[in-house]
Amino acid sequence: MIDRQAPVPPGSTQTWGGPDGPWADAPGGGGSVVPLPVRQGTGRWLVLAGVFVCAACGLVYELELVALATYLMGDSVAQTSVVLSVMVFAMGIGSLAAKRLRRHAAAGFGAIEAALALVGGGSAMALYAVFAWTGDWGGVWADGPRCLLVAFSLATGLLIGAEVPLLMELIQRIRRQDAGGAVADLSAADYVGALVGGLAFPFLLLPVLGQLTGALITGAVNAVVGGALVLGLFRRDLSRRARRLLLTANICVLALLASAAVLVDDFERAARHALYGPDVRVAVHTDVQEVLLTGGRDGRPLNLFLDGRLRVGGRDELRYHEALVHPAMTGRHARVLVLGGGDGLAAREVLRHPGVGRVDVVELDAGVVRLARTDPALSRLNAHSLDDPRVHVVTADAFDWLRTAPAGVYDVVVSDLPHPGITASTKLYAQEFYGLARQVLAPGGRLVVHGGAVESRARDFWTLDATLRAAGLRTTAYRVRGRQSGYAAGPDRGPADTARAHRDWGFVLAADRHTPWPRLDPAGPRPRTLTDASLAADVRAAERTRVPGLPPSTLVHPRYSD
Repeated sequence: MIDRQAPVPPGSTQTWGGPDGPWADAPGGGGSVVPLPVRQGTGRWLVLAGVFVCAACGLVYELELVALATYLMGDSVAQTSVVLSVMVFAMGIGSLAAKRLRRHAAAGFGAIEAALALVGGGSAMALYAVFAWTGDWGGVWADGPRCLLVAFSLATGLLIGAEVPLLMELIQRIRRQDAGGAVADLSAADYVGALVGGLAFPFLLLPVLGQLTGALITGAVNAVVGGALVLGLFRRDLSRRARRLLLTANICVLALLASAAVLVDDFERAARHALYGPDVRVAVHTDVQEVLLTGGRDGRPLNLFLDGRLRVGGRDELRYHEALVHPAMTGRHARVLVLGGGDGLAAREVLRHPGVGRVDVVELDAGVVRLARTDPALSRLNAHSLDDPRVHVVTADAFDWLRTAPAGVYDVVVSDLPHPGITASTKLYAQEFYGLARQVLAPGGRLVVHGGAVESRARDFWTLDATLRAAGLRTTAYRVRGRQSGYAAGPDRGPADTARAHRDWGFVLAADRHTPWPRLDPAGPRPRTLTDASLAADVRAAERTRVPGLPPSTLVHPRYSD
């Protein structure tokens, strides 16, 4: 609510706060009220509307940088915390630095908004370009994309922090008000704008426009509103030269953002080719993630990437899925539950076993399931398993689904989920999750869990084993070699150098009442990559990497590294 003060006669040189007050030395007549092209009340509402829009844009920039940290460099709580803390720190420094601009508040605010529009609007495209074309350079530049992300966070925070002090100066020049009332008005507009920006980012900008175009349009809105506010409302507070410079700067910023928006599709295709090679066939953004397919034609192996992480490698997926499914299918297996596995490949291996009556697949991303059914190469690879009448697909979060699932009905539970170091997956590798999975097991049932790489992430793998044991299950671990190198398979995304490439998979076979032993069903199909002898060797190989004494991971205390 704006406090209404008695209007000050035009030309008055009275200052807010007295002759020694904070605006006593302001330009335009020693802190005098600035002549406006509109009524004072209208002018104040226009400034507050500008605060609202600038706050919305500022929060979009903040969320965009957090999303970039997650998308480009791995889903990490630490990484997100660094971006947010750097931005908040920079906002404080920017607020202090803005004190030097209060004598030229209008010109300073206009310049800051133009710079913020360029930095915030172009940050997504710039960071994506650096990651795509230089992310695998290694050496001195190994952490270059991360350093650039911090630099953008710092610059954006500095500019956002400088906004409010200058807006406070400008709104007091329209009609003087006690400091508490002015701060309350500005804070209300700022917080409401932040709410709108925070809701617009995930529900409008990302799904409708995409990350790159959404950031560019946000920058354009920021430049238009900031420039219009200063050049329209406070033009008499600027010299003729300052008006020309500010108008030119805004036109240049808008031209750059518009040009980038026109070229964004070509840019994104080129960046994908730089990351994945020229054989990208499908690239779609579902409600959950980016899904990308390469190969699958002319004899080239099919690769499936989810948010940039290699999820299915056509050269070695058979080894992975046979090792995941077949050891757990020894014994009764009439009813099978697959958690994850929306690509249909785990279900393919399950259906190879005689006696399977029902397979329930619980997949979070309906887009992956749709692609597994309709893409010719992927549906051929999964042998059209998701169209089998015995297979029932449910689109749901696996944790939430297990909470309401019937108890004691599944002979086998196959957990084919992303790496536990990915923040969104951590709860799916927690003690509470495995307690729920244990409840749905029938007497004598088995649970098998993909635990990521053993050789390069042994601590994570054995933390998983400790977590299953803490949930009351008895376990045996085994590892299988043969992973395709060249792409990160853990929480990081994108190309991995040879030294860090993951070259094995770890699995844990668990049961409720007895210690299970990985072996093949004598009455089942003969896998092409497994034998009983190789499985025994895989158990011994995993045991040699054991890290003893690890505590379990829980919802409130996750212990997997990112």
